[in-house]
Amino acid sequence: MSEFSHLDAEGGVRMVDVGDKPASRRRARSRARVTMAPETASRLGELPKGDALTTAQLAGIMAAKRTGDLIPLCHPLPLTSIDVHVAIVGNGADVTSTVETTAQTGVEMEALVAASVAALTIYDMAKAVDDSMTVTEVRLLEKTKEAV
Repeated sequence: MSEFSHLDAEGGVRMVDVGDKPASRRRARSRARVTMAPETASRLGELPKGDALTTAQLAGIMAAKRTGDLIPLCHPLPLTSIDVHVAIVGNGADVTSTVETTAQTGVEMEALVAASVAALTIYDMAKAVDDSMTVTEVRLLEKTKEAV
């Protein structure tokens, strides 16, 4: 079972011990896409439920901060920077999140959670006007690690 970092010698679930790793500057960038009718995309700032763009940004930031509570084996991290950007495209919205920390483990999950929750927030706020929406292409775009 040693090939799986989240399993102990007996096959039980465990959080990985990163206590002996040196802290390093870590950054991750993720993306999610919400496809919808072009008419819906053009209205995201003024939907019946409110401004989906600003609300999605805030939801993504809040979600990144709570990743350790949402994903069972993630370490709670002291995040130093969270940026969530929503760009309207012809048939939807692209959400990009960038998360940074100085810690012993990376922030990929925080960036993915931020992009996912921001996309789901857009979906929630626009579902009353467009039932054709999909949330797709949730993926890590890049991650970096630098010595401090």
